[in-house]
Formats: sequence, C-alpha cells, structure tokens
Amino acid sequence: MIFLSVVFTLLGLSTLLWRDDDLIGLPPAVAGGGLVVLGVAAGVLWVVRRRRRWERNGEPRPVGNVIDRAKALPRLLRERKAYGLPTSTLATWAFAVVYLVSPVDLLPELLPLIGVTDDAGVAVWLLTSVSTVTGQYLRWERERKVKKTG
Repeated sequence: MIFLSVVFTLLGLSTLLWRDDDLIGLPPAVAGGGLVVLGVAAGVLWVVRRRRRWERNGEPRPVGNVIDRAKALPRLLRERKAYGLPTSTLATWAFAVVYLVSPVDLLPELLPLIGVTDDAGVAVWLLTSVSTVTGQYLRWERERKVKKTG
C-alpha cells in the first residue's frame, strides 16, 4: 500500500511539473492533482490500517519521534539478541541498502518516471521498517527500565 502511495504521488507530481499535453483527455493539472490525491489517500489509508492492525493484534505501538528512533538504532543493533530482533530482518535491511546503492536495478533509471519508483519504494519501505522496529525497541527499553526500578 505504501508503495502505491509513493508511486501515485511521484507520478502526479511529475505530471504536474513536466507534462504539457492532455493525459487521457484531462488537462495535466487535473490528472496530476488527481494522482497526488490518490497517492496521499493511499498513504493515509495505509497508516490507519496499520494502527488498527496493531490494536487488533495487541502489538505494542512504537514510541518516540524520528530523532529518538535514529538515536536508538545503534543501541538496537548492539542489543539485538536481548531484544529478539531476527537475523532475517537485519539481512533484509542490508539487502535493501545494497539495492539502493547498487547501480543494477529491476527498473533502470533510463525509463522516465518508472525507473525511479522501484528505488523510492525500497527506500520508503526501509525507512518505515527501521522506524517501526526502533520505535518498538524504545517501548521495550522503557518497559525494561520500569521493571528494573519497580
């Protein structure tokens, strides 16, 4: 869902910025604006569905802002075994970083607009995954401190 959000938003913005001709009979402003609205709506829907899933499954919600989560990442990596971070998650993150840095892509950048979307999708997934896990780690860390002092 987040991938579609990024794709629609990027396509809409690029249509607004660079398109001069009508697109399927619509002026570029209407078509681009519609794609941006669809992209933002898909992103909002993804956030709402994710929060509901956390509540339904009883999963702890991540805590902390972006800066707190970024500062917690090195601690998470050091304490990954105590926290219970699967090695497969680390391997997936590493694969995503290698894919972003690598000059080899599934969709080459030579294809206008479409070539960037695979990198954007991987980058968005990586950032949201790392952010979610570090937010849950911060919650675990706080609960552990309360148990030690309590």
